[in-house]
Amino acid sequence: MSNRSERIEHDLLGDLAVPNEAYYGVHTLRALANFPITGIPISTYPNLVNALAYVKEAAAIANYELRLLPEHKMKAIVHACQQIREGVVHDQFVVDVIQGGAGTSTNMNANEVIANLALEHLGHERGDYAVLHPNEDVNLGQSTNDVYPTALKIATYMGIAQLVDAMGVLRESFERKAAEFRDDLKMGRTQLQDAVPMTLGQEFSTFAVMLEEDQERLREASKLICEINLGATAIGTGINTSPDYAPLVCRHLASVTGIPVTTSPNLVEATQDVGSFVQLSGVLKRVAVKLSKTCNDLRLLSSGPRAGLGEINLPPVQAGSSIMPGKVNPVIPEVVNQIAFEVIGNDVTVSFAAEAGQLQLNAFEPIIAHSLFKSVAHLRAGCLTLASRCVDGITANRERLRSLVENSIGIVTALNPYIGYTNATQVAQEALVSGRSVADIVIERGLLTRAQLEDILKPTMLTQPRHHLPLA
Repeated sequence: MSNRSERIEHDLLGDLAVPNEAYYGVHTLRALANFPITGIPISTYPNLVNALAYVKEAAAIANYELRLLPEHKMKAIVHACQQIREGVVHDQFVVDVIQGGAGTSTNMNANEVIANLALEHLGHERGDYAVLHPNEDVNLGQSTNDVYPTALKIATYMGIAQLVDAMGVLRESFERKAAEFRDDLKMGRTQLQDAVPMTLGQEFSTFAVMLEEDQERLREASKLICEINLGATAIGTGINTSPDYAPLVCRHLASVTGIPVTTSPNLVEATQDVGSFVQLSGVLKRVAVKLSKTCNDLRLLSSGPRAGLGEINLPPVQAGSSIMPGKVNPVIPEVVNQIAFEVIGNDVTVSFAAEAGQLQLNAFEPIIAHSLFKSVAHLRAGCLTLASRCVDGITANRERLRSLVENSIGIVTALNPYIGYTNATQVAQEALVSGRSVADIVIERGLLTRAQLEDILKPTMLTQPRHHLPLA
């Protein structure tokens, strides 16, 4: 390697000095100057970097088999791509996640890093593009317009799998709590008013079921993003590729990734359409909305500890106030709420970006990618944090639960089949005005005996369908 601190690279705008230690080149350097937007480099999303390496590897193998790329170049490119997926030089993927040019800067960054890694493998200096060129060789038969969306789909597919796994961790946490609380009778509520009894286990089981449903919706959405446009090149006509390239590169991409990608039957349509990203964003919003609702419930159920519902205790994880001694706040559900707000906003961004596409290309895929990657990553972190830092440590206030049931007017609903709606209404009204219990008033009015009441108001009788047999 040369002792020079810089090397000179050339593009259509002229010459530019590139730091000699850099694996990226002139096009990446231009992008660094052009897009100082977020300060967040694409290396922030390892799945994207790895997906780009998968795409470039599959393309190199396909081009070699089509006799368009010499074997030594193919092997050097494949070696570089595999190094990248092992975590080597991720820090060289430096362009901003938000960029103009429909992702061209990201594609160029990948081409240059892979080319220079490959050059080193061949025993040449970085920047010696006469030996192996970022565009002529690494980008052979490709365009940003098919590489970038394909990489986004591969990266998103991997991210969805990680999110689904994290949701499974949270779901199992709720399932354990549902089993632990299965015999704890409590009052259910509708519109924040007393309704009818249920068990705390039933309440927690619903949180688990909602997660399980959304895991399946995400799996369905992931199938939609398996259709790719690799081989479309600029606008979907496949210009500058062999007729055999698109199916061949797709087959190799499926092989190296283990993801069941298929080539779109209409590459012109696939190059301009981002509908699968819109669909996925909508599912992520669904996950976020339902997860936020669950966190709202946890905050309500734990409210107090004396002046709220106080039915459950969230594990204390930090001091809640700089002025109120002893105060503990539901900070873990609160942070998950905020993740949900962000995901909902990201969905709006994806929707506008998808709508703004024009003619044969959507130039706004970078902001779509940034939005989706944030949503997936933050939801994943939120699920894992909620499970380990909150749900696993939740305890039930059993005496409080029992007291609320015994003093609730809502249990009168269970008496409807035995004393009639009119009598039940009168009992409820008297209990509300007098503050006395429903049970005492029913017995006093001679509507039921204490033994009959105790049988009717057993937890197993109150919390599931049953046949109403005549009273003895």
